[in-house]
Amino acid sequence: MKKTLITLLLPLLVAGCSSRKTAMTTYDSYRGLAMAGYQGWFSAEGDGEGRGFYHYNGHNGFRPGSAKVDMWPDVSEYEKTYPTEFRMADGSAARVFSSYDPSTVDTHFRWMKEYGLDGVFMQRFVNEIKSPKGRAHFNAVLASAMASANRYERAISVMYDLSGMSPDDGGIVLDDIGGIAKVYHLFDHSANPSYLYHNGHPLVAVWGVGFNDGRRYSTADCAEIVHGLKSLGYSVLIGVPTHWRELNGDTLDDPALHDLIRECDVVMPWFVARYTPDTYAAYKGLIEADAAWCAECGVDYAPLVFPGFSWKNMYGPDTKQIPRQKGRFMEMQIDHCLDSGAEMLYIAMFDEIDEGTAIFKCATEVPVDSMGTVFVPIEPGLRSDHYLRIAGRAAKRLKSRRRSD
Repeated sequence: MKKTLITLLLPLLVAGCSSRKTAMTTYDSYRGLAMAGYQGWFSAEGDGEGRGFYHYNGHNGFRPGSAKVDMWPDVSEYEKTYPTEFRMADGSAARVFSSYDPSTVDTHFRWMKEYGLDGVFMQRFVNEIKSPKGRAHFNAVLASAMASANRYERAISVMYDLSGMSPDDGGIVLDDIGGIAKVYHLFDHSANPSYLYHNGHPLVAVWGVGFNDGRRYSTADCAEIVHGLKSLGYSVLIGVPTHWRELNGDTLDDPALHDLIRECDVVMPWFVARYTPDTYAAYKGLIEADAAWCAECGVDYAPLVFPGFSWKNMYGPDTKQIPRQKGRFMEMQIDHCLDSGAEMLYIAMFDEIDEGTAIFKCATEVPVDSMGTVFVPIEPGLRSDHYLRIAGRAAKRLKSRRRSD
């Protein structure tokens, strides 16, 4: 596996090495940073990978009447784009990007630099990297991201999403991070200054711990992964449900979860779609109490904010949709988190047009479909970069406050 990984990524690693010579920023802590999650799971017909419109596809492919995504990317700045069967209002083919293209990832990291977003957690889905095709895709995306992170001096960290994992898959995570550490010099910060460290060690995130939605793996299975990462010398961010502290709601009633969180360096609760603009007020006290628990236990707290939510094309027109309110919803969350003393933020997500949480440049004019597929455009009167601007302002506020402290 390691030989295949190096062979596959050698051209991009060479580019990354040359960019490291000019990178000046070393990321020694998550504190003071606004980071987003980065899915990187989109493929397109004709991109050379052979997976078709992966993650764009609905129940019957990617065509009018069938789509998985609810938002449409603004593709005006991409070097490579791919035509689809969807049509714009003028009759032209609607086009999308592929995360498999290094130029796509480079464009995304350039936007992070231009708008001031500090960086991203690169998702690696255990169920994906178990298969050769999935592993090859995410290895290619990670190679592009590592090179671009150093080129644009953005922070980058690996995040393992455990969703769908089997109880005996923990070894896959530890083997995978071992190969990544060698290829990308995770323990040599001078060789890879953009890799995010925290508490003196490279930070690895483990997401999906403690949820009570019928997952096959247990808290004990997650503990083996966390303990393995800690023994290898990593700091660990643990991604948990909204009600992790009270062990109710979306959370397993398992006190061992608290013990495991205390062993980690950062805890990040998942708030996506848990509240709306009208119900957010009820969660303010929860966030404040979370932060107090973490301060008492010596664990850093990374509250999550998201711009809105929509998965009608994925699950049907009657499913939940949370309006963005032209950014007011996201700004309301940011304001409260910072007013509550948050030292870091997790923004969900950079590129997830599937659930309508993407903050990158999304289209203000979307394809027209007469067969039932409805895409959500950026709101009238806004530019496609509106949510990148909000994220950049949040990052600036975090840094300004740390400097004043």
